[in-house]
Amino acid sequence: MPSRTLFLMYLRASQINGDSACVELHSRNAMAAGESKERVLAVSAWREANGFDAAERAALALSEAVTRLSDQDNPVSDEIFDEAARHFDETALATLIAGIATANLWNRFNVSTRQLPAGPAAK
Repeated sequence: MPSRTLFLMYLRASQINGDSACVELHSRNAMAAGESKERVLAVSAWREANGFDAAERAALALSEAVTRLSDQDNPVSDEIFDEAARHFDETALATLIAGIATANLWNRFNVSTRQLPAGPAAK
């Protein structure tokens, strides 16, 4: 699985959770891994953007579903999970879910302790 896909998922979870420190971090990491600035900027509107393939869309949908567990009775629906499983083998799917959970954990640490981005925007 491309590290760029992981960074895009982490970025989306961090956007949802309002973690500006991780939004900046994952944006920088995605671009350092070869992601374009245009795609990084489009992550928040990935459903409407044309630049994401089916596997990336499945990963982003899974990231949103796992991040928004309390928003719905069945947040990670069979449809979302099955679509991700169609694009990623068992090991990759486990990596995606563990990565999303880890991003959400760090988002909660950073938001609750009011962490700010470390880059130039924080100065």
